[in-house]
Amino acid sequence: MEKYLPVLKKSVLFSGVKEEDIRALLSCVEAKVRRYGKGEYVLQQGEYLDDIAVLTEGSLHIQNDDYWGKRSILGRISIGEIFGEAYAFSREEPLMNDVVAIEDSTIMFINAKKVISTCSSACRFHTLVVQNLFSVLSEKNKKLVQKLGHIGKRSTREKLISYLSQESKRQKSAEITIPFNRQQLADFLSVDRSAMSNELCKMRDEGLLTFRKNVFRLL
Repeated sequence: MEKYLPVLKKSVLFSGVKEEDIRALLSCVEAKVRRYGKGEYVLQQGEYLDDIAVLTEGSLHIQNDDYWGKRSILGRISIGEIFGEAYAFSREEPLMNDVVAIEDSTIMFINAKKVISTCSSACRFHTLVVQNLFSVLSEKNKKLVQKLGHIGKRSTREKLISYLSQESKRQKSAEITIPFNRQQLADFLSVDRSAMSNELCKMRDEGLLTFRKNVFRLL
């Protein structure tokens, strides 16, 4: 557990919590670490979850495959981010999406009920962790609204412009690096990959942007 403290200290969930208090909390909430290889499912649709998960190494995708195998990427989980909390606090609801490791990853699972319950050893900072948890939920809600704004556009070009513009604002630069390859970007925006690639080439030829792999420059 000790090796993951630097990551946990940077996680929003433990913001403002001292390192020694994080150590005490990990014992209190029955934290456990699991490792997953690239392409391995961390969580699958239909499962029930009791834990909040924190990504300590690697990266993950939240995705959904329909009956015919068409995939939609709902989001990317980066180091330090938490996931699964919505289902961990609603034990009656099964998972609606899959979580997949897109590279070798390590995840810390902590008991959700223990997080929001005080105890003699850790109650002084449990309140702060719960407050942080609400901040995480608020941030995720904003990201969901942004994604709905992207995929709600009518055309592939409008979806690309919406997403790339938002990333430019977030990264505060005209040159941005996105966390997706072409197929993943198409899945994220719910568009056909070939149509999207053609549209990107048209936008480049029209002088709207340039790109190389996952690096874009808006002109």
